[in-house]
Amino acid sequence: MASDPEKQADAPDLSEIRKRINEVDEQIQVLINERAEYAQKVGVAKGDLGSAVDYYRPEREAEILRGVLERNAGPIRDEEMLRLFREIMSACLAQQEPLKIGFLGPEGTFTQTAVFKHFGHSVRALPFHTIDEIFQEVESGTADFGVVPIENSTEGSVNNTLDMFLTSPLKIAGEIELRIEQHLLGRIRGLENIERICAHEQSLAQCRGWLREYLPHVELIGMSSNAAGARRARDETGTAAIGPEVAADVYDLEVMVSGIEDRSDNSTRFLVVGRELLSPSGKDKTTILVSTGDTAKGAGVLHHLLQPLAEHNVVMTFIESRPSRRKNWDYVFFIDIEGHAEEAPVSDALAVLEKESSLFRVLGAYPKAIG
Repeated sequence: MASDPEKQADAPDLSEIRKRINEVDEQIQVLINERAEYAQKVGVAKGDLGSAVDYYRPEREAEILRGVLERNAGPIRDEEMLRLFREIMSACLAQQEPLKIGFLGPEGTFTQTAVFKHFGHSVRALPFHTIDEIFQEVESGTADFGVVPIENSTEGSVNNTLDMFLTSPLKIAGEIELRIEQHLLGRIRGLENIERICAHEQSLAQCRGWLREYLPHVELIGMSSNAAGARRARDETGTAAIGPEVAADVYDLEVMVSGIEDRSDNSTRFLVVGRELLSPSGKDKTTILVSTGDTAKGAGVLHHLLQPLAEHNVVMTFIESRPSRRKNWDYVFFIDIEGHAEEAPVSDALAVLEKESSLFRVLGAYPKAIG
């Protein structure tokens, strides 16, 4: 079939396009290094503070990332543009010294994925065995920040994390919302050759429908973590695992089937814990711990606690009760509200609430999750 000469004439010059791409790449590289130089000057301006955590300001990063979203006109998606800028900021900060971030290990977990989503890859991600250990290592200064799960959209609150705030002096310095994508991982050719699947019980439950439809006769083995299941899939013939893509990278596995979770809206929220309260960023959330000391009276007490929020038009986004550990049948409430604790109308509502509470603590005022 003869080619259309008019179409050929209108076709872009491929060599010219490649030349222009090379020129743009050079400009991008120059600008990234220029940004890194400015980051160094920020360090000089702040003086000899000693460590990366002294230079890192979560509220400032949140402002930058919101600006990225506002300016983005495509064709690159918002999610990808945010990821690129997070990595640039992470690399620039790491010139001083990489941040040390504790997370619920081992390597290859969703919590590690949350670390990289929030902080970028130019950090030292430190895996710890328990949530308690993460809090302890951040308190001691071994880790600059910790990342811990707080709630899942299908499984509810993570009580171990909530309970740590009853005694820990740490503050919430950020939140991360992570879409949970479960993948079938292994070194096996063909689903018919899978004999067993090893994964955390929650992951098995979140994929129950898919497993029942496509692998009804395979043995399902609950593990302490998806990473532990991935290790078995790496070492055992006939064993597959379920987990995030990062687990495939860490344990040298193939993604056999992507997105096998039953609910496409399955998400987990994580908290970033640190040692300081943050200044306002412009779009914040505040978490408080509160009790009247008389919660055994039931719904009337809860109404009394929430009344100052309603009177000041403060929006509540999360509430959970936990035993106070002070006496039997005594409870405390964890409450998330829109806005920063230092800014009205939140500050006005909290002033009233503090006067009427037997226990009142601001656990953190921090930027809302971005992307």
